[in-house]
Amino acid sequence: MNVRNCRKCGRIFNYVLGPIMCPKCREDQEAKFQEVKKYVQEHHGADIIEVSEECDVDPGQIRQWIREERLQFADDSPIRIPCESCGTMIRAGRFCDKCKLDMTNGFKNAMSQDKPREPEVKPAKRQDRDKMRFL
Repeated sequence: MNVRNCRKCGRIFNYVLGPIMCPKCREDQEAKFQEVKKYVQEHHGADIIEVSEECDVDPGQIRQWIREERLQFADDSPIRIPCESCGTMIRAGRFCDKCKLDMTNGFKNAMSQDKPREPEVKPAKRQDRDKMRFL
């Protein structure tokens, strides 16, 4: 049994997987997420600071939901976050399309490279001393 303390409230709970939060804090966070999602749908032009103030949610939490692709915004929305690789502003996820393509190609190239060849073992030349002698 894996028992941990909740990072938000400090209560002890049986940890299974995911964020280290007790079930009550997780439910509270999900309720906040639904509130933010509804606010964003009703107010298309709102930025992260405005959403944060209106919904009483930390801006870092909103950015985390965007990185997890739980929150996505229309093309005309001012909400953007930087790509973790190149810094280009994106609407959702961790990486821009260009960086995703570069990583995909890098993985494909790494997988398709030939395995290093093992040196061939040549049979040893027989010398006179290796021959059998009879008396």
